[in-house]
Amino acid sequence: MTPLRLTAAGASLALAALAGAGPARAAAPATGRAAASAPAVPAFADGHGLTVVPGATEVHSPTDFTITVTTKQVSGTHRIRILLPDRYTADPDRRWPVTYFLHGGGGTVDDVAAAPALHSDSMITVVPDGGLKGWYTDWLMQNTAEGAANWETFHLSQVVPFIDASLRTLPDRAHRAVVGLSMGGFGALHYAEDRPDLFGHTAALSGGIDFGMWQIRAAVLATELNVEGAWCAVSTSANSSGSTADCTGDGPYVDSDAIFGSPYPVLNADRVWKAVDPAAPVNLAKLSHTAITLYTGGNDIIDAHTEIASRTVKTRLDHLGIPSRLIDYGDGSSLAPTCNGGHNYGCWAPALADYVPRLEAAFTAVDEN
Repeated sequence: MTPLRLTAAGASLALAALAGAGPARAAAPATGRAAASAPAVPAFADGHGLTVVPGATEVHSPTDFTITVTTKQVSGTHRIRILLPDRYTADPDRRWPVTYFLHGGGGTVDDVAAAPALHSDSMITVVPDGGLKGWYTDWLMQNTAEGAANWETFHLSQVVPFIDASLRTLPDRAHRAVVGLSMGGFGALHYAEDRPDLFGHTAALSGGIDFGMWQIRAAVLATELNVEGAWCAVSTSANSSGSTADCTGDGPYVDSDAIFGSPYPVLNADRVWKAVDPAAPVNLAKLSHTAITLYTGGNDIIDAHTEIASRTVKTRLDHLGIPSRLIDYGDGSSLAPTCNGGHNYGCWAPALADYVPRLEAAFTAVDEN
């Protein structure tokens, strides 16, 4: 397929960050693999289409660890980070709510600042691998360099029941949330719309949540074409410093139609984009019994567009009579000293610090009613 030619030459490079360059990349924790002297963590058995890789568990602390699994739905091995409440082991009869956190494009389960911001004494947090450009959907093309790429099936039909079978969860929508940032913000709203039976709470931070915007579509295409990696390689070669081997960007180049099909709004060629668009009123209507929260800044080229997308979603929810909460922190000064209103953890960490206690209170309110 011919790559989409954008009307602004720099748009794809800049908006690639919506999925690739925003979340800070982090090296895997230095705690190493689980050993005999490591703190005990719950045992996980194969099931629900997932095979646990023996000896690959990374124990960061007794309540923070990462397992590795394989599945026929998505090629390769995939890590799932799990954060338990401090009293999980000490209170063996108690069951807990679960929050699924979806990282951004180019990110991993080890994204800087995510774990501290998400750890809770009153709920389990699960951070599944979403791929460098998985976009939290089952791809139309399964024969690209990425191989099998049924990310939504992996997460919703495998990971969720696997976690419920392996840990002491409260396995109902009232006690389950899906939260994400950037690409994961799309995933959070999309999953909540696709499976309202699973999730009673959802939040999108700086999310690419309006596929009616060409800038958001451009961000998706930029990840498919690995614009970030290509630009890195060109820059590195030109400067004769560093190694182009470090320019992985968003992973291997794939066809521009690989994930959602043609992005062109001609003769309904972009029907899949429309069908999965979180901002489409027909999809938003599915959230009539879901608690919805949106966070966004508006002070860089990326969040300037997620701000528009978030406001559009909020306006459409209002028209549908569906309650929601939008926190538009603009230049960041109203949120935290670390926040400049941009697409980064300086804003996302305090946004999560604001959201998590509210989510905990919502879970508690369910139990009290």
